[in-house]
Amino acid sequence: MDHSGHGMHMDLPPFTLGRGLEFSAEPFFLIGCLAALALYGWGVLRLRQRGDGWPLGRTLAFVAGVLSIALVMCTKLNDYGMVLFSVHMVQHMIISMLSPILLLLGAPVTLALRALPPAARGRKGPRELLLMLLHSRYMRIITHPVFTIPLFIASLYALYFTPIFDYLMGSKAGHLGMMVHFLAVGLVFFWPIMGVDPGPHRPGYVMRMLELFAGMPFHAFFGIALMMASEPLIGTYANPPVSLGIDALDDQQWAGGIAWAFSEVPSVLVLIALVYQWYRSEQRQAKRMDRAADRDGDKELEAYNAYLASLQARGR
Repeated sequence: MDHSGHGMHMDLPPFTLGRGLEFSAEPFFLIGCLAALALYGWGVLRLRQRGDGWPLGRTLAFVAGVLSIALVMCTKLNDYGMVLFSVHMVQHMIISMLSPILLLLGAPVTLALRALPPAARGRKGPRELLLMLLHSRYMRIITHPVFTIPLFIASLYALYFTPIFDYLMGSKAGHLGMMVHFLAVGLVFFWPIMGVDPGPHRPGYVMRMLELFAGMPFHAFFGIALMMASEPLIGTYANPPVSLGIDALDDQQWAGGIAWAFSEVPSVLVLIALVYQWYRSEQRQAKRMDRAADRDGDKELEAYNAYLASLQARGR
């Protein structure tokens, strides 16, 4: 297959949504998605057997996250994404910005820590290894905003505006590696911001919002740069197959529009989740303060009653 990425896909018919959503298995992602669903399901069942609950909303969010990955990687969208920049951009945006948010709302780390059995004394099992990883220096570095924000931005500019993208698209392994990278970058970027699972960094709500909005303008500018360009910028997509009947520059402008629009969608989703978490946190804090006030009030009442009793005793 040459660097244009067209070798296997010259016979693709013109793109339609129905055609794009036809099943077309990518074994690596298909196995990964099925394994993720099976492991998550095992964790939920284990908690249920123990008599513990697990919020249905979290399960639904995680399943939706896995299905969103399958949608872009195990359908014909993946085939068309090799030759159409606009379809590739849909894949990129979903797998790097929508899938990670849904997966993180499913709290898979919390589920694993609750479901995995502790190892025998003096031994290290999967649960202990996961805790070690969560508390490791490596995890502190890769989830720190000083690392995640530049990585998030570089995944757009350094990839698409240098020869790296064309090189990766020249092989199946390169393409798969790039998609795994997009997913991983999305997960480490949104993990501290979402704050659902335990992690090395747990900034306050205002700081999380600032982290969220720090990367988004760069995302919008990237989309605008693609839309404003007067020639195709990516070699892979410079000559779409004639059978598709699509102009490369029009396709690139669509890709830019998709990137620009998607910079807003996750921001709104995460913002809603953050405001809800903040509200819940304030409610819990208010309840704790009310309980403490009730306890203090009871003590004051007891002291007052004791004082009255002492006055009565003196009167006698």
